[in-house]
Amino acid sequence: MLKFILNSPALLTNRTLVIADLHLGIEHDIAKSGITIPSQVNKIKKGIYELLLKTRAKKLIILGDIKHKVPGLSWQELEEIPKFLKELSKRVKIIIIRGNHDSFIERLAPKSVDVISSAGLRINNIGLAHGHAWPKSELLGCEYLILAHCHPAIEFFSSGFRSIEPVWLRCPINKGAFERRYKRKCKLKQAIVMPVFNPLIGGMAFNKPGFKPIGPLKAVIKWESGKVYLLDGTFLGKLKNLIKK
Repeated sequence: MLKFILNSPALLTNRTLVIADLHLGIEHDIAKSGITIPSQVNKIKKGIYELLLKTRAKKLIILGDIKHKVPGLSWQELEEIPKFLKELSKRVKIIIIRGNHDSFIERLAPKSVDVISSAGLRINNIGLAHGHAWPKSELLGCEYLILAHCHPAIEFFSSGFRSIEPVWLRCPINKGAFERRYKRKCKLKQAIVMPVFNPLIGGMAFNKPGFKPIGPLKAVIKWESGKVYLLDGTFLGKLKNLIKK
């Protein structure tokens, strides 16, 4: 069972809260451009606490990119992420599925936090992977594949106005492409692409002409046939009908 948390870039499955793309430490990179932003780690932690209270989740899965700097570590990440994970793990069991930004994450995570490879994790009939790498073949036996990495968003535009809003994508699966790669039957019915949890990241406007998602899975997920939803649950239609002409 999957439940999308209204007005939040989070979902719930089997008493497990799933969020993605925290990119803690991005303020350090933004500062290099001359813009100083206070650390958002406490604000993000508070948001997670509120979701745990609201959902009564027993586990928390961070679906990749808990940290921002790649390669390496920034002083901000070294200072903030161990404390963040230690405090959070006092309230909930944490599982991190590695993203492409999560180099050295094992050095930052306390022993109570499980760090899973980028090949992903299966929970009953749901597969979870960050999306920058191919998932393990076991996930092809699931019904749903939950991904992150692409920072999905839609650009709204009119004369003198432009706004980019984070969205959920629910996309059909190109089963044949999966089966050719893995040489096994694919039972996946749908891929769900999560929006970012950290609003400082922004998003990639999927409805720009010529846009192509990043990552190897773009070949096995039918992106343009995906259904697009705002965080408040508003259905915007299929992506192919939202692409700017």
